Amino acid sequence: MEYEKICDEVLECDKKIRYVGIYDYGELYDKMRQGLKSHLTREETEMSLSQAVYRWSTRKKTSDKIGKPIFALAKYEKIYRITIPVGGAGLILISTELDADVNKIVDKILEIKNKYSQNLG
Repeated sequence: MEYEKICDEVLECDKKIRYVGIYDYGELYDKMRQGLKSHLTREETEMSLSQAVYRWSTRKKTSDKIGKPIFALAKYEKIYRITIPVGGAGLILISTELDADVNKIVDKILEIKNKYSQNLG
């Protein structure tokens, strides 16, 4: 699997992306933009991701009525956080600066995800 390459591509696609992580099969592969400090510890990030995986499982329960979920976006006081499902129960987690164009970023990340989709499921 090319998780490291995917993380690099996501970070390179927009300078407003602070962090990218791919959580798949209980493993976290992640990268932080050089020169920035994470707001969360690795343990806090993993806990947050396990909660996000659960939230995605609940979103899927209504997909037959409203369609398959594509991404979720949350705005916090310090960052935007985007989650995108990959594989069976995996997620791509991205955090951005508040002045980021999140829709443009999501479009770019979906392109990257689709490029690797045969590997990510």
